[in-house]
Amino acid sequence: MFIATLVNQDLILLLGLQPASLPARPWTLVTNLFIHASIWHILANMITLYFFGSNLSHLFRWPRLLLTYFGAGILGNLFYILLAPPDSVAVGASGAIFGLGGALTVIMPRMKVFIFPIPVPLPLWVAVIGGFLILSIPSLFPDVAWQAHLGGLVFGLVMGYLFKRRGRYLL
Repeated sequence: MFIATLVNQDLILLLGLQPASLPARPWTLVTNLFIHASIWHILANMITLYFFGSNLSHLFRWPRLLLTYFGAGILGNLFYILLAPPDSVAVGASGAIFGLGGALTVIMPRMKVFIFPIPVPLPLWVAVIGGFLILSIPSLFPDVAWQAHLGGLVFGLVMGYLFKRRGRYLL
């Protein structure tokens, strides 16, 4: 999809989520999760997806991983629809990925991670919440859909709580 949008930029408007045009293009509630704005956007998302996804795949099976991913992506998109300007366009998997990060944070909050360029390991909860807060600063990142990140993170935190409460991850 990324290569297709490089070749045809109109696909971003056709498949990206725009609150004002959602009634005419309801598929964008899901398709925008597969569209990215730049090479750096897709690279950052895929590296983060690999980290969260590989760690979570050791804790529970694919159905829960997919439920968390797509549930977080869709709730993130609903937050975007409610909180973003109606004529804005959201693309990317960040809301879904924040959902995976939220679930992993609840299950393993003290897990140590390195975040470039910080030279010391941080607890996962600091990295995920800190990353969300930093990416939500409009003056630093004016084109970031913090609303989708927030919705995805909320969904992931709830799912992580539910999975942890059951005490059985591999289901």
